[in-house]
Amino acid sequence: MKPNNLNRIDKKFRELKNKREKALICYVVAGYPDIKTSEKIIDTLIESGADMIEIGIPFSDPIADGKTIQEALHSSLTLGITPQQCLELSERIRVKHPEIPLLIMTYSNILFRRGYDNFSRDAKKKGIDGFILPDVSIEESLEYVNAAKKNEMSTIFLVSPNTSELRLKMIIEHCSGFLYAVSVFGITGERQKFHKYTFAFIRKVRKLTKGKIPIAAGFGISQPEHVKNMIDAGADAVIVGSAIIRKIQETKTKKTSLALLSNYILDLKLACRENKKRS
Repeated sequence: MKPNNLNRIDKKFRELKNKREKALICYVVAGYPDIKTSEKIIDTLIESGADMIEIGIPFSDPIADGKTIQEALHSSLTLGITPQQCLELSERIRVKHPEIPLLIMTYSNILFRRGYDNFSRDAKKKGIDGFILPDVSIEESLEYVNAAKKNEMSTIFLVSPNTSELRLKMIIEHCSGFLYAVSVFGITGERQKFHKYTFAFIRKVRKLTKGKIPIAAGFGISQPEHVKNMIDAGADAVIVGSAIIRKIQETKTKKTSLALLSNYILDLKLACRENKKRS
């Protein structure tokens, strides 16, 4: 791909590589705790150092998500938040932050209902750069990938510690934007520590990608030390979700929540920058 044709995700990784920094990718649930506040939360994340934003469209059966995110998704659904409202939220964020990569994180049925091509086209118009669909297997992804590619959207696939080397290679070939390396067995949710298998897995993925696509480590990351460990193992980015939702849940006022969230993101981004000396 020629440099002038790079999308926002590619541009961001190139920009950070030139600065010898790693990417901080932050996940939020659209409409949690309400649609206006979720917009303020995204603004706060970006202003505090987030390099990319995953906007979660609520779904009734979020099989990859743990209790914290499930509760936020349920709350959003209870408020009646629709996929269209989520796209409109994305559009407002895009106007305010024209260069930040925006990703949709949801489940395949949301896109399938409207049609992969229709949804991809609409998302593109609203400023979205790519999709993360945890329930789409590489073997059944042709219609989805073709529709996304037609609309110049990145298709970010997940790989886990129990993914075979053969499937890893297949996924790497069809993945675009970045490769989502699930750092643990199981679902999303904060961890106090990670096992050796996590770092061995990231090193393995790093070796197989051969620099073709950036690697983002996610699931369980919540502390600056986690960020450093993932980057030391070879990750180009870290994804933080459950910890962000918990920070929002812990506070009683929106003002306090945003201030607490800002300080938290500043600390995580600092860990991405401190790793310059290890790059």
